[in-house]
Amino acid sequence: MKAVLLAAGEGVRLLPITATRPKHLIKVGGKPILQFCLEAVKKAGIDEAIIVTHYMGDAIRSYFGDGEKLGVKLSYVEQTAVLGTGNAASVAEPYVDGDFVLIYGDLLFGIDAVKTVLSQFKSGKTAAVMGVVPVDKPESYGIIELDAEKKVKRIVEKPAAEKAPSNLANAGVYAFSNEVFDKIKQTKASIRGEWELTDAITLLASEGKTVLAAQLSKDDWFDVGRPWDLLDANNWALKRMDHKVLGTIEQGAHLIGPVTIAESARVRSGAYIEGPVFIDEEADVGPNCYIRSGTSLGKKVRVGNACEIKNSIIMDGTHVGHLSYVGDSILGEKCNLGAGTIMANYRFDAGTIKMMVKDKLVDTGRRKLGAVLGDNVKTGIKSLFMPGVKVGTNTWVGPNFMVERDLPANTMAFLKQNSEIKDKK
Repeated sequence: MKAVLLAAGEGVRLLPITATRPKHLIKVGGKPILQFCLEAVKKAGIDEAIIVTHYMGDAIRSYFGDGEKLGVKLSYVEQTAVLGTGNAASVAEPYVDGDFVLIYGDLLFGIDAVKTVLSQFKSGKTAAVMGVVPVDKPESYGIIELDAEKKVKRIVEKPAAEKAPSNLANAGVYAFSNEVFDKIKQTKASIRGEWELTDAITLLASEGKTVLAAQLSKDDWFDVGRPWDLLDANNWALKRMDHKVLGTIEQGAHLIGPVTIAESARVRSGAYIEGPVFIDEEADVGPNCYIRSGTSLGKKVRVGNACEIKNSIIMDGTHVGHLSYVGDSILGEKCNLGAGTIMANYRFDAGTIKMMVKDKLVDTGRRKLGAVLGDNVKTGIKSLFMPGVKVGTNTWVGPNFMVERDLPANTMAFLKQNSEIKDKK
């Protein structure tokens, strides 16, 4: 049996992080999201996978190659345009012979999720088994309607809360017989001009085919859709990894709880690291820093003297200048923060923080959320970022400038200063 992983989407809601990388290559806990999917497939006993790509597909191919390092044989197929999950699945048809597993490649889930779906698929004569998870807000998901025999009847996309047929959401982990491809061909495009896999599943069920729902643990499944979800995803990964301290730890540094320090990383004297924390190769931390739980530092990250970083993702090659504070934030690659840069993560009125997503102001529901910076952002000394702001790639923020609204890519923001200099009398 083979696996098909859908990794074609652009991840617009995750901008500016996805301006320079596909969503599936964003690292949490030091690994790309798609790698977690591949590892789960491997542990379920499947050692061959087809990855469907489109947006920055070359980057995905370059990163994973033939899959040898993961012990999985990988091949790739291109979706010519983003035309929905049904269309994405259909382009893999020539590479699939017989039954197969299909997974949305931008999800995080435990190693037992694929096994649970496969076990139910193999236990009886079924056309499809789909993983489902109980959710608190059904209006944000595709919700499963079951018939009297507990078989899948249909999938209702983002129903109003009071009209939801259940609280079971589509988890994006499936096992199919190859007859699903015929049903995809029979579906029609949605009003967005996309062919949806869920329509094909509903069609299978309506024709009397057996489609079962395999319930997965809510605590072992995670949907990464918006920038702040990456912080939760990072914590999810950090809590499940096997932590090891391999790097150089100077005398006077303190590591508390589960912490990973890569072999070529260095933690200087006076640093206090409170796990779970991940510090990647060639990172240099301290002296006299406070790295708080939920933080991942990428390769060659430099954290200067007397900094505090809390529950944040700092990507490869970024430098955090001394006396800076980074709280509940995401910093892209090769950013350079001037001394005393502050990324505030708490509103003065203690309210929940709002963030712009696809040109709409969205209430994140979080009381703690800092800034999201794209790659190559540079800040001057004592720059200040208000909670929930985003800064596009290659943008400069000048000294003493307060960022109180989103800044686009490739811009410069400087504070105008009126000063008067007189002779002493």
